[in-house]
Amino acid sequence: MKLAQRVKALTPSSTLAITAKAKELKAQGQDVIGLGAGEPDFNTPQHIIDAAVKSMNEGHTKYTATAGLPLLKEEISEKFKKDQGLVYDASEIIVTNGAKHALYTLFQVILDEGDEVIIPIPYWVSYPEQVKLAGGTPVYVEGLENNEFKITPEQMAQAITDRTKAVIINSPSNPTGMVYSEEELRALGQVCLEHDILIVSDEIYEKLIYGKAKHVSIAQLSQELKEHTILINGVSKSHSMTGWRIGYAAGNKAVIKAMTNLASHSTSNPTTPAQYGAIAAYSGTQEPVEEMRQAFEERLNIIYDKLVAVPGFECIKPQGAFYLFPNAKKAAELSGFQTVDDFAKSLLEEVKVAVIPGSGFGAPDNIRLSYATSLELLEKAVERIHQFVESKMK
Repeated sequence: MKLAQRVKALTPSSTLAITAKAKELKAQGQDVIGLGAGEPDFNTPQHIIDAAVKSMNEGHTKYTATAGLPLLKEEISEKFKKDQGLVYDASEIIVTNGAKHALYTLFQVILDEGDEVIIPIPYWVSYPEQVKLAGGTPVYVEGLENNEFKITPEQMAQAITDRTKAVIINSPSNPTGMVYSEEELRALGQVCLEHDILIVSDEIYEKLIYGKAKHVSIAQLSQELKEHTILINGVSKSHSMTGWRIGYAAGNKAVIKAMTNLASHSTSNPTTPAQYGAIAAYSGTQEPVEEMRQAFEERLNIIYDKLVAVPGFECIKPQGAFYLFPNAKKAAELSGFQTVDDFAKSLLEEVKVAVIPGSGFGAPDNIRLSYATSLELLEKAVERIHQFVESKMK
């Protein structure tokens, strides 16, 4: 069977591949510590689970409207009002099978063959692949490490051509954990307005912010920017509901309608009991969200100091999400490896620590470590990495 060209060009998700390999080794009885997972290690809060079970017992197991339950869209709308002061009505919101599905569907409806999407480096692994699947062309702009991996308005302006359709802004960022300030977003937004470029604002990590950092949505900065922005979000990271697959997009009514039409021919609707769980997530207590955020911040503050003590590791302290993204080039060289990819591979093979090579995010000198695991395991993992580098240096 001959496969379509569009899938032949796809690069498999490095994050899922490493996580799968770590789980495979664990199943074989090996003492593997997996730092590759992009999901909280907390269970979904009980009141959300109870709401989903209750919905099923009450017979809510059938199709829903393609764009999601009206009540869930009301809760999402209320969340926008409360958190960002943004007003979206039901026709401007679509509920999807995870935020990844929202992004995929969005690119399918806005891109024609050859349209360009500006993607800052480092990037989440699925952005370029989704753009390519829609016939678009990724245009990469490198967020320099000395600028906290964030791109500048000047860099964006230089990347714009007459084929530029959109730019992706992910704040807090996966994989870096960096957060764009209000001032930085205003400057980037001004460039987008001048060139009539759609802003795809991925805010899935908005609830996981640390220190003095503050999450700002570019859509809340002005009405004009709101009209030029499609917001992407979901309950996966904020409420530890990764497996429930509930995300959403909000923005231009015509774009949302097109996304709804496409979804009607692909997924029909998001999973019904999961939508009832998401209603409870937004309408119920937010204490578990804050408890989880505090736990992540505590882990970050403890493990960061230990990580930067590893010979050859350099790392900017993240302000959000649950990832550390150290530059490991010197550590790899000190350990006798030509590439960071080889260094990461040996960490898994020799000391059973699974990290994600930065090459999957467009940053081959870095590795991504998730601290969405217990502090005990994090400390043990970093100790293994430290000992591994020192042993190779001898």
